[in-house]
Amino acid sequence: MTSTAAKIILPGGAGLVGQNLVARLRARGYTNLVVLDKHRTNLEILKRVQPDVVAEYADLAEPGDWARHFEGAEAVVMLQAQIGGPVWDDFQRNNIDATRHILDAIRANSVPYLVHISSSVVDSVADDFYTNSKKLQETMVLESGIRCPVLRPTLMFGWFDRKHLGWLSRFMARVPVFPIPGHGRYMRQPLYVGDFCNVIISCLERRVPDGIFKISGHEKVDYIDIIREIKRATNARAAIVRIPYSLFHVLLSTWALFDRNPPFTTQQLAALTARDEFEIIDWPGLFGVRRTPFAEAVHETFNDPTYGPVALEF
Repeated sequence: MTSTAAKIILPGGAGLVGQNLVARLRARGYTNLVVLDKHRTNLEILKRVQPDVVAEYADLAEPGDWARHFEGAEAVVMLQAQIGGPVWDDFQRNNIDATRHILDAIRANSVPYLVHISSSVVDSVADDFYTNSKKLQETMVLESGIRCPVLRPTLMFGWFDRKHLGWLSRFMARVPVFPIPGHGRYMRQPLYVGDFCNVIISCLERRVPDGIFKISGHEKVDYIDIIREIKRATNARAAIVRIPYSLFHVLLSTWALFDRNPPFTTQQLAALTARDEFEIIDWPGLFGVRRTPFAEAVHETFNDPTYGPVALEF
């Protein structure tokens, strides 16, 4: 079992999962956390909300002095990931090259335990930069010989979320009418990042052995009901109005003409309506954690006085 005084290294720990994980580890009394990340703005956010945590700028795709932190470490939670972008080189550097250097640092310093954060996309037939690089990354980890549970989460929401439910809530707060495409009955399986972090902590504390674990949301919630729950939790005044799917598509296409980086695209609209369904395993039972009901998780996301108002930059 990992003690609360153990040094834990979090490569890529200034992102959504990392910020939530640090908050929960600190709440459990962990005192020796080291976050290595190259997103300067998010690192500054982490330093502001968690001033007792070591947070250092590091480009993990390059060998560097950052590797000194691995000396004496008892565990590593590998979180770094390139999620989006137009060129392969960014995915190569951040998902593959960085992973190689981290694995080298783990071996060089005989760090006894690793938790690897993979993704549900490795099961996908999609042929894109993110999917292909995450498949390669997971293979590297599994072939490394390092004792390591591999966690494959689906898309998450929670504290610090600038995208997904976080963006939806901010958009709802600014407009009098919130449009829903078509009937809105598009099934989602939202995963609360707080629950996912508790799974990671369970791995650390119980030293869960090797294995691949699919961590997906247990509740199947329609998109329109997600929007209604956000409205209820935030007391937003916007009216929720269904509009024809074709009109919604045209509006998004028009928006993209004036915004080079729109928050919601026609491709995302197609993904929303695809009705992907992810396998559900008993991860609460396997890891000994409580599953937070969706409505409770949404309330906690937007109404926590310390972390609810904080959003990261992407």
